[in-house]
Amino acid sequence: MNAAQSPVKKTYSTSWIMLLALLTALGPLSIDMYLPALPQMAKDFGVSTQMVANTLPAYFLGLAVGQLIYGPLSDRIGRKKPLYFGLSLYVVASLLCVLASNEWALIAARVLQALGGCVGVVIARAAIRDRLDMNASAQAFASMMIVMGVAPILAPTLGALVLSYFNWHAIFVFLMMIGAACWLCIHFLFQETLQPEHRLRLSLPQVFQLYAAIFQDRSFRIPMLAGCFSGGVLFCYISSSASVLMNGYGLNQQHFAIAFGSNAFGIMLLSTLNKKMGKHLSVFTRLKIGGFIQLTGALVLVLAGLLQQAPIELVYVGMFLAVSGIGFTGPNAMALAMSEQGARAGTASAVMGSMQFACGLLGGVILNFLVWTDLMNMATLMLCFIAIAMLAIFGLSPEKVMAQS
Repeated sequence: MNAAQSPVKKTYSTSWIMLLALLTALGPLSIDMYLPALPQMAKDFGVSTQMVANTLPAYFLGLAVGQLIYGPLSDRIGRKKPLYFGLSLYVVASLLCVLASNEWALIAARVLQALGGCVGVVIARAAIRDRLDMNASAQAFASMMIVMGVAPILAPTLGALVLSYFNWHAIFVFLMMIGAACWLCIHFLFQETLQPEHRLRLSLPQVFQLYAAIFQDRSFRIPMLAGCFSGGVLFCYISSSASVLMNGYGLNQQHFAIAFGSNAFGIMLLSTLNKKMGKHLSVFTRLKIGGFIQLTGALVLVLAGLLQQAPIELVYVGMFLAVSGIGFTGPNAMALAMSEQGARAGTASAVMGSMQFACGLLGGVILNFLVWTDLMNMATLMLCFIAIAMLAIFGLSPEKVMAQS
């Protein structure tokens, strides 16, 4: 169970990152594509939009649990076999979403869909750590975020387009087809990155010991908390944006898709800037920049929430800053957290991913209990999350981070 496996320090190909980004993009597609359909689904099931929106934290639950399974499994048997199983489960669960007759059946199917789809993000992070050192990993994560940023831009637009011709069931048919395409890509294009001699022979008790060891590793725990809570801002936005923009400001499905996509474009834009600044600023400095950008956005949204009727432009600026700052915080927190994990990279990747979506689940639950307006609820929760992230960022030791670089 030694983590001190030295990664191979080399560059990566664009096609390799594109494949990993496709696997990771299953999450944003599955989360964002059906957001414009929430009011229609609520009408069909005879419940409130917020009730149907609870399928989002249900999906986050599946993502959080599933990654804890795939992480140690991939460290034991390699990266490719879990992909076969997870993507197969995703395809079957997507079909169950199509056949769901009520909101509870849909919630159950969404949990299964997440349990299958989350395999991609675990393996993608672990594969990058298998091959690259910390600086190259930060560049790779930024490149992957740029590519996968297309998914949340296109997803609501595709969802709105599908809804203009079909009902909401067709969205899940489309996701089922994407899952099948990913399975084929893995079969023909993905090369195993964890060779048998580097795999961990883990029994179930050893898996729990490994999780405990990872959590006790401060070099992982602190950047993990920074990444999870700064990323939690995105989940607050995803859970609330439909209510704030469609119900609060009267945006239709198409206009909502444009607004949502432009914020996702902000993540791509700042991810690109983050990558370009890699030659001039340290990973730690770029992480701090992202935290301050997100904090500014959350404060703007709190201000908007305090106003009687805030201009939609002010709300949009706050959303853009709070969400797009992830282009800085996400890749750099991930690179720092994974930098010393070596052979246990799959399990560490699973822990980080699980904690990220646990934040999403936590945010979705908390939003159901806040008593202010939808805008103020979202803004308050975002501010709390980014405040915790900033505490974690400044809890990092710059000297130790520089030594790792």
